[in-house]
Amino acid sequence: MSEFARVLATLRQIRGLSPFFALDLGRPDESWHDGEALLDGGPALPDALDRIAARYRTAERRVAASLFFLGYTARLLSPVVAARAVDGVAPDVRPANLWWRYGPDGVQVRLKDPVAGVDVAESLEPVVEAIHAVTPVARGLLWGNAASSAAGALRTVSRGGVPAEDCLALGAELFADPPLRGSGEFIPFPGEVAFRRRSCCLYYRLDGGGTCGDCPLPRR
Repeated sequence: MSEFARVLATLRQIRGLSPFFALDLGRPDESWHDGEALLDGGPALPDALDRIAARYRTAERRVAASLFFLGYTARLLSPVVAARAVDGVAPDVRPANLWWRYGPDGVQVRLKDPVAGVDVAESLEPVVEAIHAVTPVARGLLWGNAASSAAGALRTVSRGGVPAEDCLALGAELFADPPLRGSGEFIPFPGEVAFRRRSCCLYYRLDGGGTCGDCPLPRR
């Protein structure tokens, strides 16, 4: 079986676990940006952050940046982690292999080609640096968002039929090295994947916002 066929087979398999693991392929219409537009210093990323800030009525650009990356990693790490959990071939989610846009449904992503990917750090680090370059948001916070997205994907996978202990073993592997190492910890809970991060995504800074289920801050 070719690499393309193996990646496509994995994408079909994980789509069956949860609709949130769906990752579409192919060139979209002109409302989408090339993934490289996240990195080239152009207006696409700042414009997306401005739209998020306006949507959530916040003057804190770092909050908008956090929300953008939280959505970005949720859309991409969910299928990557699910693919790893089912012993499939994780797709390449580096910016060069993506289309993206920010719209009424939040951050959306598509793959250009069904090819095998690299590790999480290599896939996301250029985007972390690009976001940090346009707004003073801590890198550790952004990696905490990635950790939260990965842990959430593992929790969903465990509820889709993959044993929780297998998901926790994969989580330990994913979080074994920087930059995810130290970003949070899995909490022992029978038959469940429970996670607490060590940074806050700043959602509580929004008007009416609160704390997330994996937040280290006290409940508000």
